[in-house]
Amino acid sequence: MTKSPHLLDCTVLPPAVSFILRSLLTLSFRYLFSVAVHRIATALHIPQLNVCNAFSLRSVNFIGVLGVSYLALWCRQAIEARQYEASSSSSSSPPARVRAFSQYAVHTAINVGLFPLIFFFGGLYYTDVLSTGVVLAAFANHLSRVGVDRSSVLSDVGTVLLGVAALGMRQTNVFWVVVFMGGLEVVHAVKTLRPERVDQPVMKTLWRQCRYFAWRYSVGDIHDLPIHKAYPDDVVFTALSIGIAAICNPLRVTRQIWPHLTVLASFAAFIQWNGSVVLGDKSNHVATIHLAQMLYIWPFFAFFSLPLLLPSGLSFFNMTVSFFRTSSRSTLTQPEKSRNNDNSNHSVLLGAAIRILHSKILWPVYLAATGVLSLAVVRFNTVVHPFTLADNRHYMFYVFRYTIRRGSLLRSTLVLPYTLCRWMVWDALGGHNSWSGLDDQPTAFVSYPFWTPSAKVKRQTSTFYPRSPDVASTVEARQASEAALKAHLEQDSLYLSARSVPSSMGLVWLLATALSLITAPLVEPRYFIIPWVVWRLMVPTWRLQDHLRGGLLEGKETVEAVARWSSSYDMRLWLEGAWHMATNLATGYIFLYRPYVWKTEDGTVLEAGSLQRFMW
Repeated sequence: MTKSPHLLDCTVLPPAVSFILRSLLTLSFRYLFSVAVHRIATALHIPQLNVCNAFSLRSVNFIGVLGVSYLALWCRQAIEARQYEASSSSSSSPPARVRAFSQYAVHTAINVGLFPLIFFFGGLYYTDVLSTGVVLAAFANHLSRVGVDRSSVLSDVGTVLLGVAALGMRQTNVFWVVVFMGGLEVVHAVKTLRPERVDQPVMKTLWRQCRYFAWRYSVGDIHDLPIHKAYPDDVVFTALSIGIAAICNPLRVTRQIWPHLTVLASFAAFIQWNGSVVLGDKSNHVATIHLAQMLYIWPFFAFFSLPLLLPSGLSFFNMTVSFFRTSSRSTLTQPEKSRNNDNSNHSVLLGAAIRILHSKILWPVYLAATGVLSLAVVRFNTVVHPFTLADNRHYMFYVFRYTIRRGSLLRSTLVLPYTLCRWMVWDALGGHNSWSGLDDQPTAFVSYPFWTPSAKVKRQTSTFYPRSPDVASTVEARQASEAALKAHLEQDSLYLSARSVPSSMGLVWLLATALSLITAPLVEPRYFIIPWVVWRLMVPTWRLQDHLRGGLLEGKETVEAVARWSSSYDMRLWLEGAWHMATNLATGYIFLYRPYVWKTEDGTVLEAGSLQRFMW
C-alpha cells in the first residue's frame, strides 16, 4: 500500500491497520459496504467477489459507476417531471404524470457515467464513486418528495437514513444532503402555500412598495423565475422573497425539513464527539476559508463540459444583437409582465429605483463587481496547500506549477478566463436561452417589487400555481392531460427537456457548492465531482433552431438546414460523450503505460523503486 497523504481511501490490509487508523479521514461506511458485498458474494458463491483482494474491491466501484448512471437517469427524469408540473397546471386539472425517460435523460445519464473522474476512480478503490451514488440516491428521493405537497413519514425516515449514509461515505456530503436538498425543500414548502392572487395597487412611495411586497412574500407569493429569464436583481429578490416566506411560515417549513435538521444534528454530534470533521489526520486537514476555490471550479467545469458550452458563442452574438435592438430589458426576460415605466407620479426614491432596475446598467455593474471581487480573492486568499506541491503524481501539481505558482501577475490575469468560464457555465444552466427570445416557459412565481401595474394589467403573471399529479381530479380531466402530453412528445421529443430550472435551484446549488469548497484548503479535482454532477443534471437540452430567431444567423440557408436536421436531438451530447471518452483514454493510457520512479536530485531511487503513476 502506498503511504501517501493523497491516497485517502486505501485497501485495508492487516499490517497497515495502525497506519490507516492514523491517516483515515472519512468514516467507515465505504469499507463496511465492501465487507457486506464480500459476505453476500460468499453466501451466494459468486466467483471473484467472494474473496478479499484488489480486484474484488475495485469491482465494487466499477459496478458503482453503473449505479451512478442509473441514479442520474432517475434524477434527470424527476427534474423534467417537476419542471413540467411547475408550468402545466390549470384551474381544472393537474398536469399529467411524466413516466417515461426522455432520450435526453438517457444520454445525459450515460455521459455522467463517462465523466472522467467518475470513470477513472471506478477502476480504483476510492470513496468517490459510491459517495456520489449515495448523494444521487438522496437527490432522487428529494425530487420525489417535492412532487407532492406533503411528504409521508416513511419518506421522512428514508430521507434521514439516506442522509446519514451520505455522511458515512464522506463528511462533506452534509452540504448536499442538508444545505442543497434541505434548502430546496424550504423552497418547496413556501411554494405550496399558494396564496390567493390579488391585483397589485399603484403605489407612489418606496416605503409602501416595500411594505406591500414584504407582505406578499410573507404569504408565499415569492419571486422565482427560470434561470434563463433572471437578471442579477431577480436573483436577489428570489433569495429575499424565499427568506421572508420561510421566516414567516416556520411550522410549514419545519414540517418539511425536519429530516434534514435531524441529519444536521447527527453531523454536529459527530463533530462534538470527534473534535473535528475528519477522523485521523486532523493536523493536515484543518478547515480554512479558501474563496479561490470558487474561481477554480469554473475552468474545471468548462474543460470537462466544453461541448455543452459551445452554444455560448451563439448566445453572445444574439446577446449583442438583442442588446442594441431593444430599449428595455422587459421584452427579453419577462413577457408576462407588462412594465409601465411611467414613474412621473412616483416619489423621487421609488422613481430612481425603477429607472435603475429597468435600465441596462445592472449587467456592467455586476460584471465589474464580480471582477473586482475576484481580483481581491486572488490577491488575498490564494491558498497553496503543502500537499498540492508535495506529490507530482497528481495533475493538479502541474496545473499549480505552471499557472498559480508563476507569479501574481499571471494569477490576476486568470481572472478573465475565470469570469468567462463562469458566464458560460451559468449560460448552459439556462439552456443558452437568456438572449434568444425564447419566452415559452410559463412562470407562476413572479413577484418583482419594482413592477408597475397598468389599467389593463394588474397582475404580474397569469400562470396557475403548480399542482401535483396526485391532486384529485376527474377521469376525463386526467385523460385529457395525458393526451395533451403525449401529443406534445409526438410532435417534439425534447418537449420535457428544454425547460430551465428555477433561479432558486441554481442559487441553492451555488450555496452548497461554495460551502463544500471554500472550507477545503486543498484543491482536489475529486471535490468538484458532486457539484459537477448536480449541475450537469440541471442543464436543459439545446437545439440550434431555437436560437436563430433574431440572431445573426437567422435566414442563413445552410444554418437553417442544419437546424432542421438536428431538431429532434441535442447534438452536443454526442460531442460530450466523445470528449469524455477521449479524456478517459488519454488519462488511462498515461496511468497504465507511463509510470515513473521517484528519485532525489542526486539520482537516488526512492520508495524502493516502486512505480508511481499519474492520476487525478
